[in-house]
Amino acid sequence: MSPQPRLLLLLLAAAAAAVAAAEAGGASPNGAANDVLAKYGLPPGLIPDSVASYTLDKATGHFEIHLASTCYVHFGSHLVYYEKTITGTLSKGAISDLSGVQAKKLFLWVYVTGMVAHPDKGTIEFQAGFVSESLSASLFDEVPTCGAGVGAQLRGAAGVIGELGLLPVAEVHSGFGI
Repeated sequence: MSPQPRLLLLLLAAAAAAVAAAEAGGASPNGAANDVLAKYGLPPGLIPDSVASYTLDKATGHFEIHLASTCYVHFGSHLVYYEKTITGTLSKGAISDLSGVQAKKLFLWVYVTGMVAHPDKGTIEFQAGFVSESLSASLFDEVPTCGAGVGAQLRGAAGVIGELGLLPVAEVHSGFGI
């Protein structure tokens, strides 16, 4: 067989495998992960635009999302940090056992462990252990753009020290700005 037909067969096989993986809930980039949220009664803007791939076990609801990189997103006055890998369990109107998402409260970062939609109230409840806060679901209607450099919004102990002005702390920039 000449090289051209082999290449064509290889491309067709790769395309068929990609379609089969997407139909099985396998890896699928970009907006597909956001689209899955709507099927579970959740707004698409809970996940930023930088999804590189995701997997979803439809039987258990367990998911794993891989972002192109870590990122920060502002939802109104709330700052959220997404790790490169996000995992959890998806069910109708809720995400539980969530890992890889943190929210800034005052000058501390807390892990978001779950999310529950309350369509009757038009809110999404964000859980951090046994503490929760509800925000308007409309904040999450649009898929947010992922930002990397947040200037003075440093993370961890250096961020607390810097925000309190206790010691001079250099800003860390990753080359991207919001």
